[in-house]
Amino acid sequence: MIILKNVTKVYKNGTEALKKINMAIPKGEFAFIIGPSGSGKSTLVKLIMREEIATYGEIYVNGFDMQGIDRYQIPTFRRSIGVVFQDFKLLPNKTAYDNVEFALQITGTHKRDISKMVPQLLDVVGLKHKDKAYPDELSGGEQQRVALARAIANNPDLLICDEPTGNLDPKTSIGIIELLGRINKMGTTIIVATHDSNIVNFMQKRVIVLKDGRIINDKMRGQYI
Repeated sequence: MIILKNVTKVYKNGTEALKKINMAIPKGEFAFIIGPSGSGKSTLVKLIMREEIATYGEIYVNGFDMQGIDRYQIPTFRRSIGVVFQDFKLLPNKTAYDNVEFALQITGTHKRDISKMVPQLLDVVGLKHKDKAYPDELSGGEQQRVALARAIANNPDLLICDEPTGNLDPKTSIGIIELLGRINKMGTTIIVATHDSNIVNFMQKRVIVLKDGRIINDKMRGQYI
C-alpha cells in the first residue's frame, strides 16, 4: 500500500513541485497519474521510488517509511518494486534473455532457478520466441515487453511505469497497457504516470490528476482530463 500525508517537495532553487499531497493507493490497485508538464508527476513518482526525499510530510510504500528508512533497508525496499521507463533502458549488448537474467542475477537468484524463470517471464510478455534477439533487433513494443519482463522478474509488490508508451504507436501502446492489466490481475499494484490519453481512456482505471503540484481530481474509472 502507498500512503502520502501532507507531502510537499521544494527543490533547492525554490521550486515547490508538490504541495500538501494526500493520497492512498491500496495493494492491488491500478492507478494512472496524469497532468500537464510541470504538474509534479515525475516528482511524485521519484518520491514513491525514493529517488527524491520529501521536504515535508509522510510517505509509506510497501510498509517502508520513505522519510525515515535506513540506508541498509533501501536495497530491500527497491527489490519490492519494479520500474519501467519510456526509453526501455535495456542493456544493448545483451539479448532479451540476458536482460531478464541480469535482473535476477543481481538479486542473487540461483542459476537453476534463473534458467526456469527467464523463459516463463518472456512467455508472460509474449516474447519467448525472441529470447536470443538483441534490443536493436526488436521493435519498440517488443523492447518495452522485455523491460516489463525484467521489471517483474522479482515478483514486485509494486510496478511503477513512467511514460511506458511514450515512444510507441497507439496500437502498440494499447498492447502494452493490456499486458499491464494482466500483470495487475496477478496481484501487482501498478502506477502509470502518463500523457497518453488513449491508454487512460481505454483502461477505465483510477485516475489521479495533478496540476501545479496539487491533486485536483481523483476518480475511480476515470477519463483523461
